[in-house]
Amino acid sequence: MAMTIAVTRNTPDRFNGFLASCMQEIAPGVYVAPVLKKAVRERIWHVMLDWAELLPPDAGVVLFWKSRDAPSGLGIRLLGFPKKELLDHEGIWLARRALTSTHDTAELLDLMDHDEPALANDDPTMDLVPPVDDEAAT
Repeated sequence: MAMTIAVTRNTPDRFNGFLASCMQEIAPGVYVAPVLKKAVRERIWHVMLDWAELLPPDAGVVLFWKSRDAPSGLGIRLLGFPKKELLDHEGIWLARRALTSTHDTAELLDLMDHDEPALANDDPTMDLVPPVDDEAAT
């Protein structure tokens, strides 16, 4: 039994009422159950999946809980937003989403091809880099 948290955005009242009947609403759209059995969490999720067609395009639910078997020790389920793909990379979750028309792809491609100028020795950001002891390195 693990703490479970659900966060909703622009969901129909049906979702909010259902989640409030199973979990404590601690802030608008944020529901928490300090101890929730896996079977109950799965049932909650299946009910919301059955209602998924009622979600407007900008709505969604994210459900997460502590899980020893999941990347980063965090089990995550997404319904609706965000339109991202979650990937397990070396034991941590990474979120990836496709570029859309709101992204300036030409600008991003230019940034990828841009060469960074070398830093001058008197550049203040060089203070953040520890000095290299050439004798100790050999």
